[in-house]
Formats: sequence, structure tokens, C-alpha cells
Amino acid sequence: MKNQILVAAIALMIGSFDNTGAIATAAAAETVPLTALDLKLMHQGWGQPQVDRSIREQPLAIAGRKFEHGVGTHARSALWIQLDGGSERFRAHVGVDDAAGGPGSVVFRVLGDGRTLYESGLMKTNQAAREIDVDLRGIQSLLLQVDDGGDGVSYDHANWAEARFDVAGARPRSIEAPRETPYLLTPAPAPAPRINGPTVYGCRPGNPFIYRIPTTGERPMTFSAVGLPDTLRLDPQSGVVTGTAPARGDYTLTWQAQNRHGKASLKFRIRSGDTLALTPPMGWNHWYAHYNNITDAMARQAADLMVRHGLADVGYQYVSLDDCWMNAAKHADPLRVGPARDADGTILPNRHFPDMRALTDYIHSHGLKAGIYTSPGPTTCAGFTGSYQHEAQDARTFAEWGFDFLKYDWCSYGRLVKGQTGLEVFQKPFRQMGGILRQLPRDVVFNLCQYGMGNVWEWGAEVGGHCWRTAGDLGFELDRVFDVALKNAEHRAFSKPGAWNDPDYIQIGYIGAARVGGEPRYCPFTPSEQYSFMSLWCLMAAPLFYSGDMTRLDEFTLNVLANPEVIAVDQDPLGQCARVLPLEDANFAMVKDLEDGAQAVGLFNRGEMPATLRIPWTMLGRTGPQHVRDLWRQTNLGLIEEAYAAHIPRHGAALIRVEQPRPAPPR
Repeated sequence: MKNQILVAAIALMIGSFDNTGAIATAAAAETVPLTALDLKLMHQGWGQPQVDRSIREQPLAIAGRKFEHGVGTHARSALWIQLDGGSERFRAHVGVDDAAGGPGSVVFRVLGDGRTLYESGLMKTNQAAREIDVDLRGIQSLLLQVDDGGDGVSYDHANWAEARFDVAGARPRSIEAPRETPYLLTPAPAPAPRINGPTVYGCRPGNPFIYRIPTTGERPMTFSAVGLPDTLRLDPQSGVVTGTAPARGDYTLTWQAQNRHGKASLKFRIRSGDTLALTPPMGWNHWYAHYNNITDAMARQAADLMVRHGLADVGYQYVSLDDCWMNAAKHADPLRVGPARDADGTILPNRHFPDMRALTDYIHSHGLKAGIYTSPGPTTCAGFTGSYQHEAQDARTFAEWGFDFLKYDWCSYGRLVKGQTGLEVFQKPFRQMGGILRQLPRDVVFNLCQYGMGNVWEWGAEVGGHCWRTAGDLGFELDRVFDVALKNAEHRAFSKPGAWNDPDYIQIGYIGAARVGGEPRYCPFTPSEQYSFMSLWCLMAAPLFYSGDMTRLDEFTLNVLANPEVIAVDQDPLGQCARVLPLEDANFAMVKDLEDGAQAVGLFNRGEMPATLRIPWTMLGRTGPQHVRDLWRQTNLGLIEEAYAAHIPRHGAALIRVEQPRPAPPR
């Protein structure tokens, strides 16, 4: 008996040592399934995480093998888990669910305390499940991540099958993604004048002309111009140019600005001809902040704040009304209910807009432009009066009221053509309105809002459009900004002066919830994600319309929105949308050629951990040392050999300008 006890004791002692000779921890006290955690905190690219089911709510199955328990999710997916050192191991079987219905491709990762503990490699539909067994001893926080396979997220239905933790101490719990303290990259404007904005401007001969010279610096400031056409006049105190667009042709001039700190000048070209929006339009649109609550007073206030907060000084021009300025047949707000039109058929604003001409006059008095919205259907998306069978009359009314921009939203028109097919169906209402706008005695930039149907980027310019939405409302996809941008960039061949792919509005700062409206609340983005958002839109040469609450602009939001060097990338006259270059771990670069021969380069970290990203000059078609400038920090980084590298936060970006070093001046 004593010998048996001794043998058992020796066996226990042997078993208590792992293969490194260290004493192993006692057996885990319990098993905690992944499904026991709060999966509402799992962020994913489509749908909601499912318990013991696939994302399509089918039994979990990978390459024919069925699993009773686990979590079905969809790339790109991330769940942060606090372990506090209490978990021993994480075990699971992973793969693409059989019900995906197409060629899914994903990569599973387990990261602990910032280190990669497991990576599956690329996994595709019908590929056998891979078994995970990860040592978690001593790990404080864990990230379960599913990336797409580098080919988009279609059919990327991912299963964490039979996923569970061996727990000896504190139980694992889901947590929110790490929070970031706001940080400021853009330096404050210098007190001396700096003239910003585009260097080229399009107009149509003989039409009213208004342009505010965007200039930062201490006021008061005086403005002058060399070479200004005789049909235009410049207010020397405000820097606002008004008058009548000159005869057809190109006019090269120089803006000049001066205050007590110094002088600035900028060469500028007015192109009077057939093409408007030679650079992407910039401004503010009320929709994602105020929805159906918009009023005349709020639009006027937005114009005031665009000037007061300096947005007008870096190029923002338009104050645009979206839906709900008209009357509706029924509405919760009685001041928005009334007749659609008067006896002559003229569309009637609701009682929140007592005088549309007075409103545009007020906006124009700031040197800004005014935008308006309607639909080719009988009603707008929100159920207000549309322009169906009154297209020419409404366009003339908008011009007489003084509007300079028209957003034309498909909405109820779809019901009129239900069952009809063919490209002409998509084009017809926009071709009709585009032709009408070209004949108006006013320059009206035409925004086609039809959500990318019929590959609108291929024909939007042909029907008279200047910019066109390439997808659905971004407000419903704010967790997919990187994906939306990459999809929009696929249409880069159709981006050019006067023709812009529009991935929707900038939604940072205080915005409403797209699905329910309501009062604005702070956006869901981290500071790094907001810098990425703006970097992406500028590299894509996208229209820059801020759609947040102008009354709640804070220092950080302005820091993102109002960097003139970043905006200059968007406003570059070449009009190119950046090309995408894949980097490691689903990260990517965007490279945009600029008119002067330089390139703007963005590096984007899509991962859930900080990462060092590197791009060699050979990927840009460059050789030898290059001069590099950090555009967000407005800092010269000097000559850099061979490659640029930056340590970038989770979901963050670096944005640089790269150019050949200038030759030294002769002695």
C-alpha cells in the first residue's frame, strides 16, 4: 500500500511539471464557453453575432462537420475580452461556415496583451476546421479577431466553433475596444496670412459669380488681386469676389492677402466654360445632424459658424439643406404640413422656411454658397414634396431663390419604374435634370444621389452630374468606413475635374443615429479613426461635406476638419483618386499623384493593435532619397532613404507628401 502511495505521489509530482521543468498551474477550475460572454460587444462587418448558430442562423458547420456550440460571426470581426490572468487556455475549431453560400475567405487571429498568440492563415469555404489550443497563462487582455482574406468581406461567414476558456481564476468578460484620449495633430494657424483652398475654379460665362478667398490668419486682413477679370469685383476687407462670370476662357490671376504679421499670395485660375466643380465641392449638409428638424435659423447659424470657426478659411463653401424643407402631407410637426404647391405649381417651403431668397442672400453675404435637395419622385425619402412632373419649374425656382447646389435623391422615383430594367431607367431622371440645370442662368453643381445603381460612376458626368453617390447611406455603415472607402476607390478611373465619386458625408463630432434620427450625440469613432476618415476622403478626391452639429464643434473636430495641407490633397487640380496598395495583415496604403509631380501617401492600420507600417519608394515608382512632409503635423521629415515607416495606432493613419529633393541652388 505504501508503495502504491509513493508511486502515485511520484506520478503526481511528475505530472505537475511541464516540459520546461516549471511547476504547472493546477487544473482549471471550470470551462467557460465563449457564448457565455456578452456578444453585443462583438463588432463585425455584417449582421449580429449568433449563439450556437451561423451568421445565417443555421446550425454551425465547417466543411460538413457539425458543431453544437459556438459563435457565428462575419468578417471583419473583433471581440475584446478581459482575462485578468485568470484563464489557462482558449480552445476552439475555426473555419468558414458551410451556409456562407459563396467563396468566403477569412483569417482568424488570437492576440493577447498585444502579441499574436495564434493565426490560422487564410481559410476558405469548404476547408476543414482548424483546431485552436492557445496558452493564456498570465495574459490580461485578449482579442479574438476575424479578418477578410484580402478580397473583401463577401461570404466571409466565420465560426468560432466549440470555443471555450479553461479558467482557474477570474472569469473572462467582454469589454469595449480600448478608448483613446483625443490628441491634436494639426497645428494652430499662424497669425500671418495663408491663402488656402483650390488653385482653379470653374464657372459658366455670364452667370452670377461668388467666391470667398479661403485665408487663415489674424483679422483684420486686406485682400487684393492681380489680373482679376473686369466683370468681377473683390471686397478688400472680406476677401469675397462677386459679379458676373467672364467670357469663355482661362484667366490666370494672383490672390494677395496682408495683415500686420505679413503677406501671402497664391496663383489662381478661373476657367469660364462648361465645367463646374473643377475640384471636389466642400461644405456642410444638415442631414446626419438634424434630419427632419432643420430650420431656416439653423441654416443661417451654420453659415455663421462656418466663418467663425474658420472652416470657410480652409475652403468649405456650401451650406446645404437636405430633405424636409418642403411641406409634407402628414408629419408629427404641424409646421411641416401644408400644400405641396401654390396655384401656379410653384413648390412651397414649410413654415420653418419663411423666405428662401432671404436665406440664400444671408448665406451669400458671408461669401458662401447655398445648397438644396429634392427628388425626381412624387415624394422625397422622408415623405415630403418631390419634383415629379415639375422638374423644370422646380429647377428654375431653386435658381431664382439663389441656390448653387442641388442634391437629387432617387427615393420614391423607384416606385414609378418598378419592374422596369435597363440602364436608361437609371439615367432618365438625372439626364433630364442635368439638361435643365445646364440651361439655367445660374451655376448649380449637380449631385446625383442614387446609391451607385447602374454603375453611375461610368455615366454620371455624361448626364450632367458633377458628383454621385457610389453606395448606400454611410450613416448605416459607420463601422465599415475602411471598406466603404476601398470600394469607392475601385472606381478611381472615373474621378476627374468636374466628376467626383461621392462615398457620402464626413460624420465625425456630434451626429445623429441614422436609423432613428434624434438629437446629435458624439460619433462612434476614436480620435485615430476620425483622422483616418478625413485622410481617406481627401486621398479619394471625394466631396468634403461635414454633416455634424455645427453648434457643437469642439477643438478636436476642428483639428480633423480644418487642416489646410490635408485638404489640399483633396483639392489638388489633377483630380486623381488615389490607388490602393495592399500591405501586410490587411493594412493598406493609398497613393495619389499630385499636379506638381509630388505624391500624397496614406498608410492605414486596419488592425486592432498599433502597428509599424512601411512603404518602400519602389512601390511608388520612385528611387533614391525622397523629401517627406507629415501633412497632419505640417512638419518636414527631411530626406528619407528607400522607404517610409510609421508607428500607427489601431485604426489610425499616417498621411505624407513625397517628392524629389529640390536641387541645391548654384553658388
